[in-house]
Amino acid sequence: MAERNDSAVTEFILSWLTDQPELHLPLFLLFLRIYLLTVLGNLGMIILILLSSHLHTPMYLFLSSLSFIDLCYSTVITPKMLVNFVKEKNVISYQECMTQLYFFLVFVISECHMLAAMAYDCYVAICNPLLCNVTMSYQVCSWMVGGIYCMGIICAAVHTLCMLRVVFCKTNIINHYLCDLFPLMEIACSNTFVNEVFLLGLRAFNILVSTLTILGSYIFIIASILHIKSTEGIFKAFSTCGSHFSAVAVFFGSLAFVYLQPSSVRSKDKGKVSSVFYTTIVPMLNPMIYSLRNRDVKTCSE
Repeated sequence: MAERNDSAVTEFILSWLTDQPELHLPLFLLFLRIYLLTVLGNLGMIILILLSSHLHTPMYLFLSSLSFIDLCYSTVITPKMLVNFVKEKNVISYQECMTQLYFFLVFVISECHMLAAMAYDCYVAICNPLLCNVTMSYQVCSWMVGGIYCMGIICAAVHTLCMLRVVFCKTNIINHYLCDLFPLMEIACSNTFVNEVFLLGLRAFNILVSTLTILGSYIFIIASILHIKSTEGIFKAFSTCGSHFSAVAVFFGSLAFVYLQPSSVRSKDKGKVSSVFYTTIVPMLNPMIYSLRNRDVKTCSE
């Protein structure tokens, strides 16, 4: 692979969040616990939805897909992170780095659009409840989920193919705990203009379009809620979209901090800390948010 892209670099060294060796063991135990909770929470959510016929609805199709995405992209990142805590040198080969980059982008991009689809589903359920079964039928939702995965696969492939043409020869130290786009472009010795153009365009499409879809959905949802006179109706509307709003706020808040800041003001250390939220913390929190605030899930789990 190194000869194929004329690169002298055959492996990279990942720079972790801290250079203090005494913190490695506590951090290893902390992230191991987070990863176990992530696996148990998301796998439990998927199994619960599969086994409970009461939850075989479009809304829970999106939720089970979200749990699958969280489980996958956490697994792409966290196990390698845990191994690096117990090794003296945090090394990742060129091939492993590009593979991690690809699958990381597939699932992060898919999560952006999945949350947008879930926001639209909330909008239909609250603003057009009589047409909900037609507008968001199981077949329509299945096509939406398939389309979301296709967008993740295609966009990630474009980014990864652009990165494969980049030459790395100055240094092999990545100032991050994973192979991500910005840290890799920072150590490139070849021109990364093409990468930056594709990054700008796909970043606008994946983050901004998803964000605008979510904001638009919630504007109509809030307007609809303001016209509800009964307290019970207001509570039901908030319970329908409240957990989704919490998940969106945490995920897009940390994602925007990393990918939507200008490079001139972007802080590398703060970017790494923010990345921890959407790569490790958010996948753990999502099943907790949805199970604790969703009466259907709580009923089925009892």
